[in-house]
Amino acid sequence: MIAFPFRGTRQQVIAGTRIHLRHPDITDHGEWVALRAESAEFLKRWEPVWPANDFDKVAFRGRIRRYNREIAAGTGYPYFICDKQDGRILGGITLGNVRRGVAQSGQIGYWIGVRYQGHGYMSEALGLLCEQAFTTFGLHRLEAACIPDNTRSIRVLERTGFEREGYLHSYLKINGIWRDHVLYARINPHHERGGATVKLGEKA
Repeated sequence: MIAFPFRGTRQQVIAGTRIHLRHPDITDHGEWVALRAESAEFLKRWEPVWPANDFDKVAFRGRIRRYNREIAAGTGYPYFICDKQDGRILGGITLGNVRRGVAQSGQIGYWIGVRYQGHGYMSEALGLLCEQAFTTFGLHRLEAACIPDNTRSIRVLERTGFEREGYLHSYLKINGIWRDHVLYARINPHHERGGATVKLGEKA
């Protein structure tokens, strides 16, 4: 993995084998809208209902401002997944809800354009982001939650070293319905893991 500056001091490209990750920019609006519109039917099963005006350039500009605030505060790191050869946007992946202090954790969410599903791009993107989170950002724990019947997403998480930890009842409102989710997590392999596991019924 190679990270290098992109479009300014806070922008970085994280380069992989076939893809690179970079922060979204206002100039991406047209390409982003086209890919999201083309993939709308494919993605709506796995995402919240979007506001009617969310594709407007004004709304996108607000999204970019929010992204920049999160990056500056160190609470969120949004990236577009881009083809390494021609730079076209393939999807998105975000490290959000970053908590410091004793937690040192973050949550990962992602999406892929319908025409790019099944080619291994998301597995590479997730691997790159995890490495960035563990080494550059120094986080200890990463979490991701997915709907139980999203088998593609589950395979991506398990292939990238995430382990299933639990079941979250009525966790997020997806496509207008409160849906259960499966919780996955990955621990920084460079950090020592300590403590004892207490079984149910036993005293700590």
